[in-house]
Amino acid sequence: MRWEGNRQSDNVEDRRGEGGGMGLPGLGGLGGRGLSLGTVAVALVAGWIFGINPLALLGLASDPRGATSTAQQGPAPAPPPEDRQAAFVSTVLADTEDVWRMLFERSGGVYAPPRLVLFRGGVRTACGQGQAAMGPFYCPADRKVYIDLGFYDTLQQQLGAPGDFAQAYVIAHEVAHHVQHLLGVTDRVDQRRGRTSQAQANALSVRMELQADCLAGVWAHHAQAARQILEQGDVEEALNAASRIGDDALQRRSQGEVVPESFTHGTSAQRVAWFRRGLEGGDVQGCDTFQARQL
Repeated sequence: MRWEGNRQSDNVEDRRGEGGGMGLPGLGGLGGRGLSLGTVAVALVAGWIFGINPLALLGLASDPRGATSTAQQGPAPAPPPEDRQAAFVSTVLADTEDVWRMLFERSGGVYAPPRLVLFRGGVRTACGQGQAAMGPFYCPADRKVYIDLGFYDTLQQQLGAPGDFAQAYVIAHEVAHHVQHLLGVTDRVDQRRGRTSQAQANALSVRMELQADCLAGVWAHHAQAARQILEQGDVEEALNAASRIGDDALQRRSQGEVVPESFTHGTSAQRVAWFRRGLEGGDVQGCDTFQARQL
């Protein structure tokens, strides 16, 4: 991926020196509030596969007994200029800002970019206490993307998805959740989740995640058209990452069997297909997974 020398975003907070490995709020010994170990494991795996705030899956994000009331206080420094991995993240974030600003302006809107927080171990957010084990996540309450850069080691070494464009896909997917929040999709889905069964709520989550995959592809389409960021093999890296993080692939890996009604992100084939749709078409309207009869 061609990224060096491109603009870096100023919307990056480096909170890696603050620590904060406090554990999930309200969980106690993984049994508080009646949560089973299996439920916690599902939420953490969901975080690994780039879902929106995993705390929401545990019912903590909106529960005053579980959620941390506010995000961090005070300004955070920018990453040091010699930190190559942070520079990469800042550059990809800047590219998403450029693409989504352009697309929002085309439709008569104004894009308010998210901030991205680098942390290590644990981090306090407006959605509750986050941990590195959750993987990257987006908190709509403070409009921030959170990532422990150690996740990229997990992505490469444990999930078998190496490559810088695979890493860029992770960021683009989380930014896509921010776009969904700005467009009102997040609130509508949350309202519907509250009135449905668990199986139906899971199905809504799948559609939301596949839409974020598609929107990540839309970013890549327009970034390539404007700046020719892709090198040979980059698309294959992203498609491989999407395949490796399908619900079916992760369930086979972790438990040896697949339980479709528990899917929250979609199968490997679905994630690949929707990312490819956005990448090839570059059309936000083509990412309407909620109206699609077949995913």
